[in-house]
Amino acid sequence: MTSLYDITSAHHGPETGIEFASRDEITALQTARAKNTLRHAYYNVPHYRREFDAKGVHPDDFRELSDLALFPFTDKNDLRAEYPFGMFAVGRNQLVRVHASSGTTGLPTVVGYTRGDIETWADLVARSLRAGGVRPGDKVQVAFGYGLFTGGLGAHYGVEKLGATAIPTSGGMTERQIQIIQDFKPDAIMATPSYMLNVVDQMRKEGIDPASTSLTHGIFGAEPWSEGMRRELEEGLGIEATDIYGLSEIMGPGVAQECVETKDGLTLWEDHFYPEIVNPETLEPVPDGEFGELIITPLTKEAFPVIRYRTHDLTRLLPGTARSMRRLQRISARNDDMIILRGVNCFPSQFEELITEDPNLRPRYQCVLERKGRMDALRLLVESSLDRTEDEREQSRQHLIRQIKNRIGISVIVEVHEHVDCGEGKAKRLVDNRPKD
Repeated sequence: MTSLYDITSAHHGPETGIEFASRDEITALQTARAKNTLRHAYYNVPHYRREFDAKGVHPDDFRELSDLALFPFTDKNDLRAEYPFGMFAVGRNQLVRVHASSGTTGLPTVVGYTRGDIETWADLVARSLRAGGVRPGDKVQVAFGYGLFTGGLGAHYGVEKLGATAIPTSGGMTERQIQIIQDFKPDAIMATPSYMLNVVDQMRKEGIDPASTSLTHGIFGAEPWSEGMRRELEEGLGIEATDIYGLSEIMGPGVAQECVETKDGLTLWEDHFYPEIVNPETLEPVPDGEFGELIITPLTKEAFPVIRYRTHDLTRLLPGTARSMRRLQRISARNDDMIILRGVNCFPSQFEELITEDPNLRPRYQCVLERKGRMDALRLLVESSLDRTEDEREQSRQHLIRQIKNRIGISVIVEVHEHVDCGEGKAKRLVDNRPKD
């Protein structure tokens, strides 16, 4: 199948050198690919034809990148309404794979890939791995979950595309992960950061110094994580830790990647994805550098084109540094994870920032919303560092209560435990136990 997006700049091949292309070259490539994507979606996906027509716009109305603001957003609810295959733009004989979300909050979102899509995905994950410090010939332990979740297989194909060796351990089975690390001596590991902390803890329980292993690099993602967690992973394992970003609905892992030489935010691979930042309330675009909700339009998807997808991730766009493509500031919050407590808006990431300031506490925590009488209450479960005394835990508990009150402006119940179970895959940071009125 010939790609719908066989467009390259005058001076660069489809991958070679594009990471360092000029702004004008990147803009020209994005403009051409966005026009193709809009036409592909309009003429091959009934949902988009209806939505474009209802808004009175046509692909021919697109002339420059700012014109994307004329077109409707896509949200997870749109994908669920077309469950399972209604958003696909190619015949089933052209599909080589489907993935799906967990569906824990409703119907799963189902995504599809042509052979060309899989090749693009592998190329972008390979590019991400190289940016994160992994090299051909390295051994990479892939501890993301395999199966319908895009993390494991997406990472796996990228490792192989790079010319590295994939060790497909998948998620969980922590003792087995540690045995593989010791016996196979991988150079790098890919996992969720919260799960990697589990691995570090288990190593210490088994009398193994995590910094003594063969690991030199960690590529961590699939959940927001903080600079404090990066420090704990790097110091505990003796590695360079970088952030990888992606969403199943957009592609999977490899949409953006932190460069190991700068560690200053995620370089978005703009030759394949066009980003916008919008005000979460008005949904109007905001200038580069201002915070808002990230909107992404993939520019080269064949089986599953998506127009202006609302990620609900809060970030801002910054100029390129290690690469010429723009960066996303570390994504530390989602606007659908916002907690409103007695009129104050806050996010789990704000608590994590305070937790990581205390050496007696670990960045493993969970926010539990409950109803106390007529009022909402927040119970914050926090894990203590290893071998801390009861007095140290109590001092940290009281200090954290005061810090939250002083810096966020709310009163919360804080409990410090030896272990907080956030799950082995993506960490579940927010649990809402309030009665459904």
